[in-house]
Amino acid sequence: MKFYDFTAKKINGEEVKMLDYKGKVVLIVNTASKCGFTPQLEELEQLYEKYSKDGFEVLGFPCNQFAGQEPGTNEEVQQFCQINYGVSFTMFEKIDVNGENAHPLYQYLTKEAKGSINNKIKWNFTKFLIDSEGDVVKRYAPIVKPLKIEEDIKKLLKKEIRI
Repeated sequence: MKFYDFTAKKINGEEVKMLDYKGKVVLIVNTASKCGFTPQLEELEQLYEKYSKDGFEVLGFPCNQFAGQEPGTNEEVQQFCQINYGVSFTMFEKIDVNGENAHPLYQYLTKEAKGSINNKIKWNFTKFLIDSEGDVVKRYAPIVKPLKIEEDIKKLLKKEIRI
């Protein structure tokens, strides 16, 4: 299976095919509203605003598996992200990223880009960069701030523009 074979539900319940992102560079991140890394939402939004016109997407997947740091409903999550960080990139319904109930997309991502010790997601704001062909290019630890990924995003976007 490839990235484009998966579907997920937006935070409003609408089913989305990852195939809709074919030809785009995508950054996938598991988010939480009550985490020390939550301010990364601001940098994620900055990257999205700066590069979305060039074919870049950010997909946020709220998750409550790490110290209960995303306890709200989908509606509360969406409101929090919009009010506090101006998030306009696509947010999806809350999911599990680890364990037997992990979303199939995350099962795929963690197999394609293993962590430093194993393939489990260790905390909120783990990031996966997908190229325009649907290949997982790189995995970033939660401590890596989104703006530190900007050069990698630019390289992939330039690569796609040349073709």
